Amino acid sequence: MYDLGDIVEMKKPHACQVNRWEIIRMGADIKIKCTNCGHIVMMTRRDFEKKMKKILEKKAD
Repeated sequence: MYDLGDIVEMKKPHACQVNRWEIIRMGADIKIKCTNCGHIVMMTRRDFEKKMKKILEKKAD
């Protein structure tokens, strides 16, 4: 399962051609930030779960 600070891969890459996103807010909505250009996207948890492909890195404890 994903958590705050994890790096995830989405099904579609961002316009900057990088597909690494950091989860920066969790709740009813999830906010993710592109690790390359810093663009921030907010979506519902349901949309996020549909669009997420896999977890690339877990946040170090």
